[in-house]
Amino acid sequence: MSSSVSVPRLVIAAPSSGSGKTTVATGLMAAFAARGLAVSPHKVGPDYIDPGYHSLATGRVGRNLDAYLCGPELVGPLFAHGARGCDIAVVEGVMGMYDGAAGEGELASTAHVAKLLRAPVVLVVDASSQSRSVAALVHGFVSWDPEVRVGGVILNKVASDRHEELLREALESAGVPVLGVLRRAAQVDTPSRHLGLVPVAERRGAALEAVAAMGAQAAQGCDLDALEALARTAGPVPGGSAPWTPGPMPTHRPTRLAERPSPVVAVAGGPAFTFSYAEHTELLTAAGAEVVTFDPLRDEELPPGTRGLVIGGGFPEVYAAELSANEPLRKAVGELALSGAPVAAECAGLLYLCRELDGLPMCGVLDASARMSERLTLGYRDAVAVGDSSLAVAGTRMRGHEFHRTVVEPGAGAAPAWGVRAPARRVEGFVQQGVHASYLHTHWASQPGVAHRFVERCRTS
Repeated sequence: MSSSVSVPRLVIAAPSSGSGKTTVATGLMAAFAARGLAVSPHKVGPDYIDPGYHSLATGRVGRNLDAYLCGPELVGPLFAHGARGCDIAVVEGVMGMYDGAAGEGELASTAHVAKLLRAPVVLVVDASSQSRSVAALVHGFVSWDPEVRVGGVILNKVASDRHEELLREALESAGVPVLGVLRRAAQVDTPSRHLGLVPVAERRGAALEAVAAMGAQAAQGCDLDALEALARTAGPVPGGSAPWTPGPMPTHRPTRLAERPSPVVAVAGGPAFTFSYAEHTELLTAAGAEVVTFDPLRDEELPPGTRGLVIGGGFPEVYAAELSANEPLRKAVGELALSGAPVAAECAGLLYLCRELDGLPMCGVLDASARMSERLTLGYRDAVAVGDSSLAVAGTRMRGHEFHRTVVEPGAGAAPAWGVRAPARRVEGFVQQGVHASYLHTHWASQPGVAHRFVERCRTS
């Protein structure tokens, strides 16, 4: 196995969303894994759903690489952390290859991450409704930024042998190798709804079948030997990035961690709460917590001895009736929050803590109501902690991401969680007793102190 900073790697990019990046990337992960390789799966950007499919394909935790949320300086270390001990890494891009944070140039784009990782790019092109024009399209993407090395193209949604022949002729004149040709295949499709693909946790059996079909399609239609050889041309990650570690922080530790109590931190999971970065659990554990997952759809009690609660993102609006019907757990969550115990809630967690969601009773921790909306709220946010909370001291800066079709009224409590600097100045979220609730999804690796502060509050509350 290769060292993590020089592990062979590919970035799977596309000219635009909808070209088939997820299908191709997941299929390649599954096909390489079927060859007996240890495959490290990664996703550019803040998306929580695609990494679930990556995990099914590889048997490893899918991890995100987000140069906006975590900063460009952490992309290499986080990659090295995830890829440690693997034979090959496949990184699925986001949107179009050069699309990044709005108004921030290349920041957080697939191209930016590819350069940070010094990784060759494979461009997935939706070839439907074009033939010779594909050469002009690919030429533009190859030549736009000389620092981005496009090593080949995978043609997706090719209609026939004759269509493939025309596409290959065009690309041969452009000097870009064709590393795969995929026909249209219904069995690799995955269902979508208002926020994208349906998460793996909601359709595990069907998802396994879809991932197997993706792997078979990639193995049949792609030159895996050539792709693996291309991956091996990746040089060391610039700067020789040492793997990121969630290890204990060296300051503010009056006694050794082993001599201190390990508070139970309950983390919401199950189909309604599927959005979570793996590093959050790792940071909580490194800070000394005993992390226990529970399912608010099924469990009527919090895990025994719970001293803190983390409720991440997901789809409570889809499961509002079931969540509301679990009255014993709603009561337990309310009592825990009332006791002053630390509670960290993001997006779906915020909705769950409200008084009601679409008219159905929720936990009632926050004097606010939530409802579905036709309007999509989407984008990166630059935020600062307005006051002290169980997560952060006043003035702590973090970057976050919003992605929802719901509205909470009011949008902020008497003590807001964040002051959002961009794209417009406003306050957002709620801080009351130990509760920190907000629409913003944050990546704690960018500010590991928040996890340590949270666990310390769990010990002392």
